[in-house]
Amino acid sequence: MESLDIRRRLGLRISEKLREEAIREHPLQQLFWECTLRCNLHCRHCGSDCKSVSDIKDMPYRDFAKVLDSVAAKTDPHKVFIIFTGGEPLMRPDLEACIADVYRRGFPSGMVTNGYALTPAKLQRLIAAGLHTMTISLDGLEETHDWMRQVKGSFKRAETAIRAAAASRLSAFDVVTCVNQRNYGQLPEIKRFLIDCGVKEWRLFSVFPVGRAAEDPELRLTKEQYTGLMEFIRTCRKEFAKNHEGAIKASFGCEGFLGNYEGDVRDHFFFCQAGIFVGSVMVDGSISACTSIRSDYVQGNIYRDDFMDVWENRFEKYRDHSWMRTGKCAECKVWKHCLGNGMHLRDSGGNLLFCNYEMLR
Repeated sequence: MESLDIRRRLGLRISEKLREEAIREHPLQQLFWECTLRCNLHCRHCGSDCKSVSDIKDMPYRDFAKVLDSVAAKTDPHKVFIIFTGGEPLMRPDLEACIADVYRRGFPSGMVTNGYALTPAKLQRLIAAGLHTMTISLDGLEETHDWMRQVKGSFKRAETAIRAAAASRLSAFDVVTCVNQRNYGQLPEIKRFLIDCGVKEWRLFSVFPVGRAAEDPELRLTKEQYTGLMEFIRTCRKEFAKNHEGAIKASFGCEGFLGNYEGDVRDHFFFCQAGIFVGSVMVDGSISACTSIRSDYVQGNIYRDDFMDVWENRFEKYRDHSWMRTGKCAECKVWKHCLGNGMHLRDSGGNLLFCNYEMLR
């Protein structure tokens, strides 16, 4: 990759000023609740290694409700978005009741799901309970998606859910795709399929070596494919900008500094928001940030700590990345733009697992 062009440098300079202010203020804006580790699929790329029966029980909603009390005491609940995640949230029989109580307390909410158990009727009940947004995963056309999910028929179930969500009253809806060597060549076909389903927003990301994906090299893109993915996304976005009809707005996931693709493949410049805007409560009560972080960067536990006290007074490693400037990051020329990449790409020893910028060089 060539050196950063002048347009990128100016944009990054503004972005870095905004990042510094955000770190100082660190207003909680998104709170993930890992409400279960159970899942009805067995995905090859699962970072949590979820199963249909988990050794860790679902967190009782009353315990998470105490966290919401803590948040509401310190900030406006209307400005903190609660995201139900897992595992698969639809494995919880009380999900509608949980959403309804979150809504009653003044918090907007969304959900990340594989769509397998999401019927049109179930979707309408979730919306009626107060759900605002939804993300559904789709990892290819039928054969490829079922291969990734390791459950035959999962594609058909996901298609039904996607079509229903795209036509629903959700305030926001998108589809997310894990791009790997199996589905890389299908991206134009997947794009046409999603447009046919009525989808307007599509997020794509690459596999990082965590959980099951760490042992499956077939999931990882080559450098050439990684660059090709960026070109594909950039082209989709240009098409969408020209004419929304018959097009889809594609974006790369929030991870990683992308050099001269910054500003072209997503709506913002790279900035790891974990612990700055984004917090999480894990199924065992651990207080962390983005749920993609599977290494041990836990800051407390709701069963012994007040959530907002932890949010305001801990999270040092999330807000000061100077400890990351080791190894290949030590002499990196783009350190000030990247700050050592996302927290989910560090192992528990602080070592960098994957460098997005290096993949594009």
